[in-house]
Amino acid sequence: MYLNLNVGILGHVDSGKTTLARALSAIASTAAFDKNPQSQERGITLDLGFSAAQFELPDHLQGLGYERLQFTFVDCPGHASLIRTIIGGAQIIDLMLLVIDAEKGIQPQTAECLIIGELTCRKMIVVLNKLDSLADAERRGKRLEKLTKGIRETLSKMAFDETPIVAISALSGENIPTLTKTMLQRAFLPARNVDLPLMFAVDHCFAIKGQGTVCTGTVLQGTVNVGDKVEIPKLKLQRKVRSIQMFRQSYTTIRQGDRAGICITQFDPKSLERGIVCAADYAHYVYAAIVKITPLRYYKRPIRSKAKFHITCGYETVLATILLFTADRNDPFTYDRQYEFLEELTVETIATRTVFALLEFEKPILTTPEALIIGSKLDSDIQHNTDCRIAFHGHLDGLTMREPSYAETILPGLQVFKQKCKTGTIQRIVNDQELIVAGLFKKTGSNRQVFIGLTVTLSSGDRGVIDDTFGAGGKVKLRFQQPIAADVLERLNPKATAKREDLQVELKFKKFLFERTGKEKKIIQ
Repeated sequence: MYLNLNVGILGHVDSGKTTLARALSAIASTAAFDKNPQSQERGITLDLGFSAAQFELPDHLQGLGYERLQFTFVDCPGHASLIRTIIGGAQIIDLMLLVIDAEKGIQPQTAECLIIGELTCRKMIVVLNKLDSLADAERRGKRLEKLTKGIRETLSKMAFDETPIVAISALSGENIPTLTKTMLQRAFLPARNVDLPLMFAVDHCFAIKGQGTVCTGTVLQGTVNVGDKVEIPKLKLQRKVRSIQMFRQSYTTIRQGDRAGICITQFDPKSLERGIVCAADYAHYVYAAIVKITPLRYYKRPIRSKAKFHITCGYETVLATILLFTADRNDPFTYDRQYEFLEELTVETIATRTVFALLEFEKPILTTPEALIIGSKLDSDIQHNTDCRIAFHGHLDGLTMREPSYAETILPGLQVFKQKCKTGTIQRIVNDQELIVAGLFKKTGSNRQVFIGLTVTLSSGDRGVIDDTFGAGGKVKLRFQQPIAADVLERLNPKATAKREDLQVELKFKKFLFERTGKEKKIIQ
């Protein structure tokens, strides 16, 4: 029985990741080493590649019920335009190899891979590749020392576990045994939960005549056995597992962490190039969701309500419009409480409040419970802008909306409000408990009725309520429970026009964005 560790190979384009995967691997899958014709034509990795190598079990993993250790290598593309694929690949790994060109150092996509790794995998080995390009021994030593120091400084501000740095040449094979030894020393028993419903991330499909369709991928959670019925939610199909193979060896059962091919009967492989195979009724398409988000400190551009972000969940990336709102620190989301609308994220808000986002997807996205989501701005100019494009992350543990009619059925009950303040002036004294006020509302097009009963405050400190509308022109009548003081009334005397302007009427209220009474948005204090 093998202990399988999924090792992601990430880094900037042309840092030698595929060459390294080839140098480390003994077994290649059907999607390894840039077999894609477009990859060969362009000379860069365009998709995820998979290969493996098997070793004797290290001493620190003996006695755990395994016979050998298998590293499954996930070769991720490095080009900036393929960040969606990189994020999808990073979510299936246990250990990350961050490949850095020793000559060029940390480049823009190196930094983005670090951020993705920090969100998905805290265990990492940094690989300084292309030692063969540093032929001069003295120059090589100085360059590696400077680069190592810079990397250590960068990692000290991040959440990775202790990280070894190994210098190699994947092309010549220099120090590959040292890297392999380091990987074996860092091998560990990942936390696996085989009791959860099956979720199998499919990255490649192909047909075998007379057998069915083989879906190759990684078991993200749970187990699957030959003969089990599984669901392909993208196609709304349930099919039986006919056979299972891991790198050309047959198995009857696979579990979380295993890289395998499962042969499924009766469906067209062209209809599912990439996606999810799972337990029945576990994955669902979602039209909108509410997520507690954590912004990334490396993202320097504004995160504003009504902006569009690319939301990645698993292998899928969909544009979504976001609406931000806040709650007290560490409060979970509940549908029946009130939340304050947030126009733009600020450092102060991040430090003192919990921030939620309503994500409204341009097209439904396939999700599973607790799934990681990553928000990015992938439409920025990658040729001239090297800033971090990854803005925030969160998990789908709040409210998810599966019905296309969610805007009519669910959003009206979402109590997100804006704090509003209106000011007006006193136009006339009716008596010592009634005043006529102008300027609180527009002269036309304003429904004053919804404000009747709300409290207002004079700048003198007197508090009253809006008792009724008054004529046209947006005026209202105020009523005060206690008579207004004589000196205040004197200031309101028509002959004291200059002083009257000092006395303002202030109306503060909450205007809810979704909840409506009739055709009007709900307004309370």
